[in-house]
Amino acid sequence: MSGGFGAFVKEAQDVGDLVVQPRMGMSDPAEMRRGLLATKHATATTVGTITLDSYTRVNDIEAARRALAAGGALNGYPIVNHGTHLTRGVLDGVMDPGFPVQVRHGSAQPEAIFGALVGSGLTATEGGPVSYCLPYSRAPLTRSVDSWSRCCEVFARLRDAGEEPHLETFGGCMMGQLCPPGLLVALSVLEAVFFRAHGLRSVSLSYAQQTSTAQDEEALRALGRLAGELLPDVDWHIVLYAYMGVYPRTEDGALLLLDRAARLATRAGAARLIVKTAAEAHRIPTVEENVTALELASAAAADERARVLPGSRPPAALESGIYDEARTLVQTVLDLDPDIGRALVRAFGRGLLDVPFCLHPDNPGRSRARVDTDGRLRWTAIGAMPIADVAEITPGAGMTSDALLSSLSHVQRTYDELALKAGDPRRAVAGRQPALLP
Repeated sequence: MSGGFGAFVKEAQDVGDLVVQPRMGMSDPAEMRRGLLATKHATATTVGTITLDSYTRVNDIEAARRALAAGGALNGYPIVNHGTHLTRGVLDGVMDPGFPVQVRHGSAQPEAIFGALVGSGLTATEGGPVSYCLPYSRAPLTRSVDSWSRCCEVFARLRDAGEEPHLETFGGCMMGQLCPPGLLVALSVLEAVFFRAHGLRSVSLSYAQQTSTAQDEEALRALGRLAGELLPDVDWHIVLYAYMGVYPRTEDGALLLLDRAARLATRAGAARLIVKTAAEAHRIPTVEENVTALELASAAAADERARVLPGSRPPAALESGIYDEARTLVQTVLDLDPDIGRALVRAFGRGLLDVPFCLHPDNPGRSRARVDTDGRLRWTAIGAMPIADVAEITPGAGMTSDALLSSLSHVQRTYDELALKAGDPRRAVAGRQPALLP
């Protein structure tokens, strides 16, 4: 059986390399191929990305067809419209055992997408019944669960043909920002359990960089601990996303934030990093800017590894209860029903899972969080979630519009200011490491 995407990442992790990956998707097949080749030949250990356009994500295939016919550029690769023959041509001579490619989309009902990617010879993608429904769709959660159940089972059948399909949960990136780490960890683990229940044996668990380096490191370690406990018969790894919220406006601030993400991933045991570029605050990045980000992240990770003396133990991470919070949420959901899909639906229906600032009709909407004075994300209201005894809560701190805007721009302000003090963050990989955030 072909080891596929997961085996490639595991082999890189075993030799100490952080796999870095862009967020890249072009509607023009020739440009998509050029982007993949540039990623492949970057001075880093990389995997490729084909990110789909927004029409395809919501199954508006006719709108994508019209846009292509009119000669317009979409904001991603329309894999259904382009068809399997054309996509195989894009991948020919590019995708191989040393350079796997993952499809990234954002669809709550991805049957057509799975059909197109499997038909094109692709064996890695990402998403999940909660993480691709609540932020991006108005479809009922029950419909997304049913759809993802079918897609996982179709995907898992690739194993019968000698391929090892790989599925990454997007659960650790819910809403991108202002969601406390305990819930992110729990959702990532629950979606991975869902994948396993539907036949997948190679998965990755995501987590998005948030507002506090120390809190993120604790969260990543909690995620790995829970994955080890609940996925004993699954090949898994952790993937960290560079910050997904309001990005620094200065180039140095953006590069410093990416540098911190790469170092965080290295210290906390993540095997893969989804990078962002210095252009993120202003426009869609070019292929060349993506390659620069990949190479800078890889260099920062290598520098961080070099700081750990052989045989030494990493310093003990702060323990503020993230593992206990996530474990409580996960076990509460698993106890609701033997079927993980039904359990997820019931959990949201009863308010036992509740994503802050998420407006989907099936999300209870009673939880709130904010960036506290020390830079850590803390709950201000937990609704009916069963975490009162284990979570970090700042009661009575209401979220005004000014406070919300301040929280949303916290990382942008912090890293632009840090960059002014630190100088060019690219010099940090040569030995000058700025002080860590709290």
